[in-house]
Amino acid sequence: MSRVNLHPLEASSIAETSVEYQRKQWNALKNEINRLVNEANQTNICSILKQLFKQNIVHGTGLFTRSVIKAQAALPGHTSVYAALVSVINLWIEPVGILIGQRLISSFRRQYKSNEIAKCLSTIKFVAHLVNQNVLHEIIALQLLLFLLHNPSDDDVELAIEFVKECGQKLSQVNPRGLNSIFSTFKDLLKISSNERTRNMIEALFVLQKDKFKENPAISTGLNFVHENYQCTHMIPLECGEPVPFLAAFTYDPKYKEHEEQYKVIQKLFFQNCSDDEKYEEKYNVTRKIFFQKSSDDENESSSMDTNDENKSNLLDMDDEDDGKKAVSAIPCGIKNVKHDEPIVTN
Repeated sequence: MSRVNLHPLEASSIAETSVEYQRKQWNALKNEINRLVNEANQTNICSILKQLFKQNIVHGTGLFTRSVIKAQAALPGHTSVYAALVSVINLWIEPVGILIGQRLISSFRRQYKSNEIAKCLSTIKFVAHLVNQNVLHEIIALQLLLFLLHNPSDDDVELAIEFVKECGQKLSQVNPRGLNSIFSTFKDLLKISSNERTRNMIEALFVLQKDKFKENPAISTGLNFVHENYQCTHMIPLECGEPVPFLAAFTYDPKYKEHEEQYKVIQKLFFQNCSDDEKYEEKYNVTRKIFFQKSSDDENESSSMDTNDENKSNLLDMDDEDDGKKAVSAIPCGIKNVKHDEPIVTN
C-alpha cells in the first residue's frame, strides 16, 4: 500500500519510523539547541530555559553538551549564565551534568598537557561555576587545586589562583578546612617564589579571601534557580576516561515515538509549579525512571553503551571519605521557589 493512500495519522506513524524523518528531526533539534544556547544571557535565561525544555533534551544530551561547552569557550564572560543553564537541566536530566563534567575534565587534561594556558583558564572557569551551582562536587575543585599546586610552575600557580577566584566563596562555605589548606600552600609559595608577578597575584588573592570573596560571588544575582538540597551533584575523578563520542551524532532510534512520549512527562513536570518536598520527590523519581528506562533499552541494542552506563553508575555511587558526603545520586530534586520577573516554573 502506498503512503498516499494511508490515513494521515498512520502515515505520520510510518514516517517516524524512517531514518529520513528522524534525521530531519535530529538536525532541527541540533539547530534549535545551538540557537538557544548562543542567545542565552542573564536577561533572557528564563525564557531560554523554557524554550530548551520544549525540545527533547534527553534525546539531545550530547548536542546540548557540545553546544554549551563551545559557547562558554567562545564567551568565558558568560560562564555564570551557561552554568545556570546546566544547573536547571541537570536537575531534571542528570546525565547532562555527568557528560559535561566528564568532557570539561577531559578537555582540561588535554589542554594542560599541551600547555594551552588560555584554554585551560576557560575550561576550569566553567568547572568552578558548575561547582558553585552544585552540579559538580566541591571535592573536584580541591583535587584540581592539589594537582595544580603540586610542584607548580608559574603558569600552574596562575591557573590555581584564577580557579580559586571563581569558586573560593563556595569552597569557603562548604569546605573551609580544605580551602584553608590550599591557602597554606599559597602562603608557602609566596615565601619561596622568585617571580614578582606571581607573588603579587598571591597577595591579591589573600586580600580577596580576607574580604570573603565579595567581589567574586559564587552565584550572581538572578542565576540561583536550584535549591542546593535538591540538586543532583556529581563526583567525577580527574582521571576519568574519555566520554563516549557518538552522543552528538545522529543515531536511528527504533523506539523514537515511545521516547518522545516519555520526554513529554518531563516537560509536563518541569512546567508544573511544585512547592513541597513530596512533589519534588515525585518529580525526581519519575524523571529517573523515564531516563534510566530509556538507557536500559538503548543498552540492549548497543553494546558500546555498556561501559559508559557502568561508568555513570560508578560515578554516581562514589563516596567521599574525607567529609562523609556522598556524591549525590539518591536525593530528591526540585527547583527553588524564588520570585523572579520571568519565572521558570509556571502554573
